[in-house]
Parts: sequence; structure tokens; C-alpha cells
Amino acid sequence: MDLEELRAFVTVADTGSFFAAADALGVSRTTLRRRVGALEARAGVALVESTRQGAVLTEAGQALAARGRDLIAEASALVSAVREVGREPTGVLRVIMPVGMPPHALAPLFARLRTTWPRLAVTCRFSNDPLAEPLTEVDLIVHFADDPPRKPWLSRALLRVPERLLASPGYLARRGTPTSIEDLAAHELLAWQAPGEDARTWPVRGGGRVAVAPAMIATDIHLIRSCCAAGLGIALVPDAPFPSPDSAALVPVLVDHVGRERTVRVTVPATLAGIPKIAMVLAQVDRFVAQSL
Repeated sequence: MDLEELRAFVTVADTGSFFAAADALGVSRTTLRRRVGALEARAGVALVESTRQGAVLTEAGQALAARGRDLIAEASALVSAVREVGREPTGVLRVIMPVGMPPHALAPLFARLRTTWPRLAVTCRFSNDPLAEPLTEVDLIVHFADDPPRKPWLSRALLRVPERLLASPGYLARRGTPTSIEDLAAHELLAWQAPGEDARTWPVRGGGRVAVAPAMIATDIHLIRSCCAAGLGIALVPDAPFPSPDSAALVPVLVDHVGRERTVRVTVPATLAGIPKIAMVLAQVDRFVAQSL
């Protein structure tokens, strides 16, 4: 498949018109139409139909566009990656993490990377759903997932983190300590919103889920923990095994009744997995986690 033909088609699909796509790619409409036409000839089926509303994808075009975006992103990542072959980590490492990742754990890791490779800079972004971010804008993702994501990613488990109920001693002194799941109905509940999950149902030890009515739901784990430490309620959050400023202020609740184990994964675009820069950074992350546990 010709990459320029595919890029032309995907740009038409994304912009909704041949005119806008030609402008975005900096080519003439004649050139753009020729590339899309050549791709249709290869596919043996129409991919785009011109209407008064603009360029509309056929059913075959929709299927190709969905996979075509990934192919273009993989090719772009590969071209960038080969520039790093044979070098120590330099340039910029683009990292995406889940919203609310504990800052007290990230600062020492950043310090270690900078000490080891002073020519490596890090851009760190936070996302409610890290794996939904564009493939072209990331080198490494840290996220929660029990199973590895499908292509075009390569992923491995970093550590297992308990997700459990926590409360401050002050809150429990005021409201009492629940001794059963049913008791939770009489308490203020705080819930972390995990990607693709319902924060209004909580996992029960041994299987199943229980419906709850949280007073607060947030995608930011750190916000939920901070509110919990302030005595605002009982929170269900991942409880990383790293010492934190609020560790002494929070105690587990109903540990045998509610909770689960979550896997923290490190995931990279498949095209970058064999690049020395990425491999060396992953090894350093492994050592950091092992020494911190």
C-alpha cells in the first residue's frame, strides 16, 4: 500500500472534503484526487462519494479509515524512532499517565531519569483515558489495565496495586466504622472513575459488584484521596505501595468485603518497542519500582 495514497484518503475522511484535505496536506486537489483514486483502484471498491454535504465515506471507506489512521501513526513513529538507534536517550520522552497519578512517586523518578541521562527531557501529560490518546503523540504510557491492549501497542505489567476502601480516623470517629457492605449506605462515599467503568458499582471480594451512591465521583485519584484525608468520606481508590503524604491519615475499611487488585502497565507503541532509548528508559523504570516497593 502506498503511504501517500493512504494519507490522502485518511485526510479526506478526517476533514470531510477534498478541498480541505488538499489544503491540509499542501497539495493540489488534482493531486489529492489522483492519490485517492489510485487507492480505490488498489482496493477494487469505492471508498469516497462526493455529495453536496462534502466527501462521504462508503462502508468500505469507513473500515479502511479506521485502520488507516493507525498505519499512518505507526509509520510516523517508526521514522522518528530510527533516528534514535545507537544513541543514549536524548531529546524528548513523551509520557502519558492517568489523571491523579501520585506526584510524590513521580518526582523521584524524574530526578533519576535526569541524573542518568541529562540530555533527555520529559514531557508528561495526564489523561482520563491514556490509551485513547493519538499514537503519534506518545512514547510511553503508564495506565491501569489487567489485560494488555491490542495492537498497535506492546505492553507489560509493572506492578499490582490494591484498590480498596480508605477513610480518615477523624471521619470514622464521627460517623462510625462500617462492618458490612450494607453499612456503606449510611456513609459519604467518594469514588474514582476508572476509564470505561461505572463508578456507581464497586467490586466485591470474591466476585460481583455492589451498587452505591457516591457523593463525589472524579477521574483524579489524588483529588479523591485528598478529600478522603480531609475527612469528607470513605473512598474507593487504587492504593499504590509507595509512601505518600496522606498515608498516615488514611486507614483501610472493609478490607475483606470490598476491593480488588489492579495492574499498572507500561505500554509503548509497537514500532518503538525495540528502540534502545525506549528499552533503556523501561529498564530504569523497572529498577525504580523495584527499589521503591
